[in-house]
Amino acid sequence: MTGHLNEIQAFYAENPLNIVQNIEQQLDTIVQINPSLNAFTSISRRRAIEAAERLTEKQNLAEMPLAGATFAVKNLFDIAGEVTLAGSKLNERHSPASQDATLIERLENAGAILTGALNMGEYAYDFTGENCHHGNCGNPYKLDHMAGGSSSGSAAAVAAGLVDFSLGSDTNGSIRVPASFCGIFGLKPTYGRLPRTGTFPFSDSLDHLGPLARSTQDLARVYDVLQGYDGGDHACVDRHSSHTVSQLNLGIQHLRFARLEGYFNCEHFPQARSAMDKVCKALDVQEEIVPEGVTEGRSAAYLITNIEGSSLHLSRLQQNAEEFDPDTRDRFLAGAMLPAAWYIRAQQVRRWYQEKMLALFKNVEVLIAPATPCVAPKQGQKTLKIAGEEQLLRPNLGYFTQPFSAIGLPSIVVPTQDDETGMPIGIQIIAAPWREDICLRVAAYLEDAGFCFVPPPLYSSAA
Repeated sequence: MTGHLNEIQAFYAENPLNIVQNIEQQLDTIVQINPSLNAFTSISRRRAIEAAERLTEKQNLAEMPLAGATFAVKNLFDIAGEVTLAGSKLNERHSPASQDATLIERLENAGAILTGALNMGEYAYDFTGENCHHGNCGNPYKLDHMAGGSSSGSAAAVAAGLVDFSLGSDTNGSIRVPASFCGIFGLKPTYGRLPRTGTFPFSDSLDHLGPLARSTQDLARVYDVLQGYDGGDHACVDRHSSHTVSQLNLGIQHLRFARLEGYFNCEHFPQARSAMDKVCKALDVQEEIVPEGVTEGRSAAYLITNIEGSSLHLSRLQQNAEEFDPDTRDRFLAGAMLPAAWYIRAQQVRRWYQEKMLALFKNVEVLIAPATPCVAPKQGQKTLKIAGEEQLLRPNLGYFTQPFSAIGLPSIVVPTQDDETGMPIGIQIIAAPWREDICLRVAAYLEDAGFCFVPPPLYSSAA
């Protein structure tokens, strides 16, 4: 298995003078396509070309794992000289960032070229990809459908071929939901694995950062570069995984799998059920597990998210409530009125639920669960039918992802294709803490077997 990033590195090692021309062409494509897709909120043209020019002078491109690869970041990452929007209107008043986020620095040190900042849901409190301030991000396959959120631009730009990979954040599913809707691979690592230094926070107890890419090989290559301790993030753990790229060809021998049922049963979600059946058949999954405490754990995550988020934004709510997206504002206001005792109890329930879930890994290495209840809904859709009842769409797009964010388990979304609609829909591969390598191995096996949804090579305006 050879990833696209490996091919780019090998090509530029032999043809360094092509870097600038190719980067200029890619930037031109972004300028041409973005008005309809709305994945980028800013394009870093000058910075990208200067970075490409510096790379042409390097003598060691063959040793730089991401040499010449392009990426963009969710606009809650600090980019030196630019305002960190975090999807909001209020942040437009802030001063530009004085330096890059830690993960951007690591990627550029490995030869990657930053091309811009990406659209997102306001303050990351969103699963849809709709943004009343900067416009909705479209789904590359059907522009009037949701890209998913809150890392909407991160998924759409990769799926459309506008960048080779991207960075997003995931508090309750904000990498995995858009990866599912846009048909790409998205990794939410273990909580504390990647430093959040230089990013705008949402919920400190739950915020993760991670990469999105069009192949497992590319995802693993980027993930290896991103790893490493950074004291700027109090949650970051000084723990480095072994080289995951080299482990992708180990296959799935001796791995024990289980399909999650109970809360994760897809009886009322036929598109998710079909995707689950395909994956479990491909992996020959025989065991089913009904985990305890999932509903309680998700409820705890709701409260923690709501209370921590509203606490962070309390002064903004008091002074400029009218400048929030109404949906975001109302949830933050509700969180601001919740008693502290509820927060303490939610953290206790979360720990109880975590113990229940971690116990499952005594008998299996891999858990299989849906990523989203359905394929990408149309933009503007407000409800989702669950068990025959109309429920609010926005919170329930994270129905299957939130239970794993709450306890920090690593999870990768593997894209499949829905037979009826032809649209992508993802499945989660979940492992024990710090075992991202297992998630990536399983995803690589499914990809090599020709099972995964394959995005078109370039964005098509006919989508």
